[in-house]
Amino acid sequence: MTPSPACSAVPQTISGYNDNALPDPFTFANGSKVTTAAEWECRRNEIISFIQAYEAGVLPPRPPQLSGSFSNNALTVTAGGVGSSSNTINWTSTITYPTGTAPSNGWPLLIGYDGGSIPVPSGVALLTFNTETMAQQDSTASRGLGLFYNLYGANASASALTAWTWGVSRIIDVLEVTPAAKIDTTKIAITGCSRDGKGALTTGAFEPRIALTIAQESGSGGAACWRLSLYEQEEGSVVQTATEIVTENVWFSTTFNNYVNNLSVLPFDHHLLAALIAPRGLLALDNTDFVWLSPVSNYGCMSAARSVYEALGVEDNMGFMQQGGHAHCAFPSNQTTFLDAFFDKFLLGQTGANTDVFLTNNVWNGVTWVASNWTNWATPTLS
Repeated sequence: MTPSPACSAVPQTISGYNDNALPDPFTFANGSKVTTAAEWECRRNEIISFIQAYEAGVLPPRPPQLSGSFSNNALTVTAGGVGSSSNTINWTSTITYPTGTAPSNGWPLLIGYDGGSIPVPSGVALLTFNTETMAQQDSTASRGLGLFYNLYGANASASALTAWTWGVSRIIDVLEVTPAAKIDTTKIAITGCSRDGKGALTTGAFEPRIALTIAQESGSGGAACWRLSLYEQEEGSVVQTATEIVTENVWFSTTFNNYVNNLSVLPFDHHLLAALIAPRGLLALDNTDFVWLSPVSNYGCMSAARSVYEALGVEDNMGFMQQGGHAHCAFPSNQTTFLDAFFDKFLLGQTGANTDVFLTNNVWNGVTWVASNWTNWATPTLS
């Protein structure tokens, strides 16, 4: 991502970094402090650069050739021109619309990775994004397979999650110039659960046109922090850690393999991935019935991320709910009021909706969270 002209050159990596605690959101790699909202945007560029260099792989920009068409509630995107004008890919996504007449600006849209697992409120359209078509993620053998890699090459550094993000960005590009689709491209949300929840968080972080991100039960590699999941494992919980996840699938770049046994050298963790979404809407959902999702790591990581929302004066734009009593990816009905509030605020124009929610059932399997052990920074007021 190209930095703003007001920002210093963005480094891709940082030598000599070594910290077992969560990296400070408000300190640049050169040691200077973030003191204004404009400086946070520069720090945001720096964090994006780090995450792509160490973990996610490079997110390519809009390709030289891009077009689309809309017919029978289906949006087709054609992208190409990478390497040669004859190198093209295309895919089609189905949009399910609410009943009735579309608003003058078009319907708000929820993009659901593989359809999503949350109830869609009336008044919101749903676009189903087939993740496997864009980038396969069945096992480590899926590396380099899918339409994205047909265009950019099987050796492209982008992980599956990054490739999905690229696909969503191209869909938004096409929707912006396709009035027949009747979508309000200023009111777009992204959601997914489990592995798709990891993808939703990544997409919300890297694509600034996403107004609301809903990451459901995303676990390690999503709303959990690598450092905290390792701590949770060391305290006796059977959770997924970085060393295990890279042997399971292709959600991260091969470069990340170089760091999973030495997490302290990473100049970021996933509290900073989530913080990239600020000040836009973010709702993270966790399920303590599934210990491998890392409940302490989720809580601590999202608590740390919320400090950026607090600094920007929009703490209630980020919500977190952690409970059990339901199957994996089965949305519990008692969370509907909170979910609807986020849709109301960020997609349906009800700016006064109450989204101030940060709840846990404290089912952490004997592991404790002591914030001062992990978050060694003071939260500034950024204006």
